[in-house]
Parts: sequence; C-alpha cells; structure tokens
Amino acid sequence: MLFQIQTNLDTMMTAIQDTAVVVEQPVEESINLFTMAQYGGWIMIVLAILLAFALYLFIERLVVLTKATKEDKTFMNRIRDYIKDGNMDSAIKLCQRTDTPSARMVEKGISRIGRPMQDVQVAIENVGNLEVSKLEKGLVLIATIAAGAPMLGFLGTVLGMVQTFFNMAQNASGVIEIATLSEGMYQAMVTTVGGLIVGILAMFAYNFLVSRIDRVVRQLESRTMEFMDLLNEPV
Repeated sequence: MLFQIQTNLDTMMTAIQDTAVVVEQPVEESINLFTMAQYGGWIMIVLAILLAFALYLFIERLVVLTKATKEDKTFMNRIRDYIKDGNMDSAIKLCQRTDTPSARMVEKGISRIGRPMQDVQVAIENVGNLEVSKLEKGLVLIATIAAGAPMLGFLGTVLGMVQTFFNMAQNASGVIEIATLSEGMYQAMVTTVGGLIVGILAMFAYNFLVSRIDRVVRQLESRTMEFMDLLNEPV
C-alpha cells in the first residue's frame, strides 16, 4: 500500500515538473524627458533652443529688475536736504551714483527746477516712460515663445502622424502591426509634450517678470509724487 502511494506521488511530481512553465516577469522600462526628446526629431532641437533663449532672457531681465528695485531708503531725504540748501550739483551727483530708474527721474526733475511745475512733472513722466520701456525689453520675445512653443510642438505631432499614416499606406502587404503604429504615434506625441513644457515655463517666466515691472512702476509713481511734494513744500 505504501509502495503504491509513493509511486503515485513520484508520478505526480514528474508530471508537474514536465508541465511547469517558468514565467518571466516583464521588465518595466522607465521613461524620462531625455529619452522622450530623442524621439522628437528636429522639432525638439528647435524647442530646446527656444527654452535656452527664454531662460537667458529671464535671467538677464531678473538681474536688471532686481537692480532697479534696490534703492537707499534715505535717498529722498538727502535729496530734500540738498535742494533746501540750494546744492543742486550734489543732488544730481547723488542721483548719478544711485543709478536707478527712480534716481534718473529725480535727476531730470532737479535739472528742471525753476521752470513751471507742469513742465517739471512732464519731464519726470517722460523719463519714467523711457525707463519702463527699457525694463520691458525682451518680454515680447518671452511671450512669443510662451505662445509659439505649444503650437510648434503640435506641428511636430501633425507631421509625425502624417509620416506614420504615409508609412502605413506604403505597406504593400496591407498588414498593420500595432507595435509599429504605436511607435509612430509615440514619436509624434513627444513634440507636443516638449512644446507644452517650454510654453508653460515661458508663460510663468513672463508673468513673474511682469509682476516685478509693476512693482518698479509703483515705485516710480511714488517717487514722482514725493518729488513733486518736495518742490511744493514751503521754504
């Protein structure tokens, strides 16, 4: 009896070993931006250039705006003392050493002292407009990149899809492989992702710089009113 049971167990183990299938776990491939960029073609090169250019403009404008917002808090008090003492040359030299948009506005106003108040205010406002125009240099290019990069990426997607369907039409066998179709669509969609990334980053950079320029404009308006009040103070 025991011999028969042992024989049956040996037979079952042999059958299991003969029919066993080793299941290999599929290796999951990871994807990153660099890998995606390799599939995008020349469109991705253009997008990379636009991204680098937008980054350069952002850093350059940020440095300029940071410098424009820095100003000695005692600046206007010292200007007031110089003007009350009649020392206009020292006031102008102080403005030149400070070298900020608001200081250049005040310098123009000092050079117009003695003329009608309306003329002084107009001269200050004209300088202020020129300073704001200088601060906004390059913003149009960043805004253009923010709007154009997604469209360029979409163009790459359309071109990729056209190429994919063209290759399908050239297949004489008429058999369409899912792997080939998926690969072509994947390559086409990569440019859309790249365009959106560049466009979003450029949009954030543009809005941030605009907010900093608004801060400088408010500072210029404040300095204009402060300087005009200074001229209207009783002697």
